[in-house]
Amino acid sequence: MRRLLLLRHAKTETDAPSGHDQDRRLDDRGRSDAAEIGHWIGRHPPFPELVLVSTAVRARQTWDLVWEAMKDKVPAPEVELLDELYGAEPTQLLRIVRMAASSNPKRLMLVGHNPGMHEMALMLVGSGDKASIKAVEDNLPTAGLAILDFDIKDWTDVAFRRGKLALFVSPKLLRQMSKD
Repeated sequence: MRRLLLLRHAKTETDAPSGHDQDRRLDDRGRSDAAEIGHWIGRHPPFPELVLVSTAVRARQTWDLVWEAMKDKVPAPEVELLDELYGAEPTQLLRIVRMAASSNPKRLMLVGHNPGMHEMALMLVGSGDKASIKAVEDNLPTAGLAILDFDIKDWTDVAFRRGKLALFVSPKLLRQMSKD
């Protein structure tokens, strides 16, 4: 069994002072949402063993805040920054996931960007929680987390429509649940 966690970066400023998209930073809500999703992850094992993070500023900041919120509760994962995650399409993301076979973690997290992360989640889902599937079909919002399980022994066997969507969570959903 392998578990894949797809985390979209948190909310960002509209434009970077440099004018380069990769330099966009998290805004106040993004910082708060990243910490909130990090607290949630820290309370809901199993935890990622390997985290692959886009080199874009907003993705790195998201991971840093997620990790800060959960680090006292979980073992430290291996973390790698990957240029290839920026702007990656689902087939590129699938190739990146399959390359994780070299270190063979049981639980892998990607921290990246839409539209690729949303499309990847949709393409991987073959079954799962119907409410979560509906929510993911609608959107993978900023700081949204899709958790997929694969009945495989090795990451090289990950394929589209073979994942079971175990859960979808976002800061907005967490706020709604806390009101209920």
